[in-house]
Amino acid sequence: MIKYIAHRLLSIIPMILGVSLIVFLLIYLTPGDVLSEARAQHDIPREYIREMEKLYGLNEPWYTQYFLWLKNALTLNFGESWTFKVSVLELLIERIPVTLLLTGTALVIAWSIAIPLGVLAAMYKDSIFDKISALLAYAALSIPEFFLALLAIFFAAQTGWFPIGGQTTITYEFMSSWEKFVDVLYHLILPSFVLAIGGVAGMMRIMRANFLDHIRADYVTTARAKGLSEPVVMFRHVLRNAINPLITALGFAFSGLLSGALLVENIMDYPGLGQLLYQAFMKQDQHLVMAAVLMSCMMLIFGNLFADLLLAWNDPQVRLGED
Repeated sequence: MIKYIAHRLLSIIPMILGVSLIVFLLIYLTPGDVLSEARAQHDIPREYIREMEKLYGLNEPWYTQYFLWLKNALTLNFGESWTFKVSVLELLIERIPVTLLLTGTALVIAWSIAIPLGVLAAMYKDSIFDKISALLAYAALSIPEFFLALLAIFFAAQTGWFPIGGQTTITYEFMSSWEKFVDVLYHLILPSFVLAIGGVAGMMRIMRANFLDHIRADYVTTARAKGLSEPVVMFRHVLRNAINPLITALGFAFSGLLSGALLVENIMDYPGLGQLLYQAFMKQDQHLVMAAVLMSCMMLIFGNLFADLLLAWNDPQVRLGED
C-alpha cells in the first residue's frame, strides 16, 4: 500500500509539469498579457509598468517566463494577482476550501440518493418504481447543468426560501459559531443540490446494474441456503460487492463535480475556485490562472488517489501496488 501511494505521489510531478506547461503556452499565445489593462490606464506611471514587466519577465522568451514562474511556484510564491491586488496564494487559501465544501457536499448528496435508489430499483426490477426511477434518471441526465442552475435561481427568487447567491449573509461576522455554521449550510443547499443532480442519475444506473449482477452470483445462493435473512444477504453481502465499481468511479465523479462547480459557482454566484478561475481568465490574470488550474489538477489527482484507497479498504481482495 505504501509503495503504491509513493508511486502515485511521484507520478504527480510529470503530470503537474505537463499541465502547467500547456496552460502557460495557451495563455502566452493569447493576445495581450497580465499588464494589458494596466497599460490602458493613463494614471499608472510608465516606469511602474516597466518594473512589472521586468519582474514578471514579460520581455523574455516564453520558456524563460515559464521557468521563472516554476521556480517561484516551488516555494509557493505564485505572484500577485493584478485583478484583485492581493497575493495569489492568499486567494487560493480563501477559495479552495469553498469549492471542496461544495463538491464534497454534492458528492455526499449524490451518493446518499443514488445508492438507495439503485438498490431498490434492482430489488424491484421491472416494477413501477424501477420504471419511474429510470425515467427520472434519464430526465436528470438530459437537463443541462447551467439550465438547472438558472431554474434554481428563479425558484429561490420567486419563493424566497433560499438565498440567490453568495456563501454567507452580510451579518455573518456578527453571528455566533452555531449561527455561522447554519448560515453557511443554508447558502450551500441550493448549489450543492444543483451540482449533485447530474451525478445521481449515472451513479444510480451503475448501482442498479451492479446489484443485479451480484444478486445472481453463487455466493448469494450459498448465503440464502445457510438461512441468512434477505436483508442480511442484500445489504451485508451483495451491497458491499456491488458498490466497488461505484467507488472506482468516485475519481471520475469528483472530476465531473469539479468541472461542474465552475459553471454552478459562476451562475449561482458562489465564491469558489471555479468563479475565481473564470474571472482570472476574463482579466488575463496569468499568475492567478496558472495557480488556480494547478490547484484544480492537484485536487483531481488526490481525489482519484482517495478513490483507489477507499476501494482497497472496502475490498480486501484488492492489493494495490502488487502485480
